[in-house]
Amino acid sequence: MTKNYDVQIIGGGLAGCEAAWQLAQRGIRVRLSEMRGSGDMTPAHQTDGLAELVCSNSFRSDDAENNAVGLLHQEMRDLGSLIMQAAEVAKVPAGSALAVDRDVFSETVTKQLENNSNIEIVRERVDVIPSDRPVIVATGPLTATNLAESIMAKTGEDRLAFFDAIAPIVYHDSIDMDIAWYASRWDKGDGKDYINCPMDEAQYRAFHQGLLDSDKAEFKEWETNTPYFEGCMPIEVMASRGLDTLRFGPMKPVGLDNPRTGRWAHAVVQLRQDNKQGTLWNMVGFQTKMKHGAQVELLRTIPGLEKAEFARLGGLHRNTFIRSPILLDRQLRLKSAPHIRFAGQITGCEGYVESSAVGLMAGIMTAAELAGRSITAPPSTTALGALLGHITGDALADDYQPMNINFGLFAPLDEKVHKKSRKAAMTGRARTDLSSWIAAQAIAA
Repeated sequence: MTKNYDVQIIGGGLAGCEAAWQLAQRGIRVRLSEMRGSGDMTPAHQTDGLAELVCSNSFRSDDAENNAVGLLHQEMRDLGSLIMQAAEVAKVPAGSALAVDRDVFSETVTKQLENNSNIEIVRERVDVIPSDRPVIVATGPLTATNLAESIMAKTGEDRLAFFDAIAPIVYHDSIDMDIAWYASRWDKGDGKDYINCPMDEAQYRAFHQGLLDSDKAEFKEWETNTPYFEGCMPIEVMASRGLDTLRFGPMKPVGLDNPRTGRWAHAVVQLRQDNKQGTLWNMVGFQTKMKHGAQVELLRTIPGLEKAEFARLGGLHRNTFIRSPILLDRQLRLKSAPHIRFAGQITGCEGYVESSAVGLMAGIMTAAELAGRSITAPPSTTALGALLGHITGDALADDYQPMNINFGLFAPLDEKVHKKSRKAAMTGRARTDLSSWIAAQAIAA
């Protein structure tokens, strides 16, 4: 095979697609290798589309003034992120959050990459990391076995893993809107961002007990000591932590006035729009490892969902990530083989946005290196810099676990600021510092 590209990216998820876009925009020729479509599939994906969203359709808060992930959205937009462009095209109502139509999102990303003359998309399974070219490994948490073994051989490390769960999706026309109602918490948004299903105390107690008693997926022997990622905790695991855990979590009734009673329910199940047509709705926070039959039986005890039909039931998959603080340098390069960079969830970041952000930085850093110059990582006062700092050395390696972006990863403020103003002060500082970094590094979006 004649090599007619400069960089090979392994993995067509969000991180790989973002890295390919950043490289191509800077004139770098890219071979984007994706095994789905070549006859192989992962346990969680359902299509062979690039940048397929698996666990959720939400990119979480889009508030760039008071929320760390919203700030990360904005920083990625400032750097010309393909993922953020596609999210805008595929956006569906979700209050102050950014949620997308999964199919439109994947189709938008795929079309942009297919139409870029610097990118060749190849449907192929890569079993061994190449040693004769720059490579970005962005295979995500569902890395195929042979490639995972090749990664272990390169790193000399055992894999780390955790479990990730998927929430069910309900057809809108099967929801009883004589019981459920549209509303966002505290009436934010346009009033139709969420569907709410109310429970009284007796119904909630029965549902809670049903979660504890339900049939769950059984683990294989090698899976029994694998932890869960807290952000995708199965609802039945949350239920096992106490009777009211769910009422202070995904089933929180606070700020949701039932228009039929004028009061808050004892508990509320929320569904968020999953596609632009509004035909599919995702059960918010209802990730589960219950067996499918048990899911249908129990979920239909929720008021308003007695006749629910499911486009997808919940599931569980095992995620894999490397011990990045030990293995990677500040440029996301493998210390033992610097021609290899890692990007996305395999580095131990968690979340679609974070995965895409690391892919963005891997692409920008690789492009700079191929142009004969180096760039420093963004300062830790920014969301991008804080995230990269956690991955590449600030985290305690012995206890390294997947992490969403949060203000605890940022450098502290130099001056004392009242608690209510702290987030705004941090986001304001981040915008200033990112602008200065972009100018100093001569980075074009």
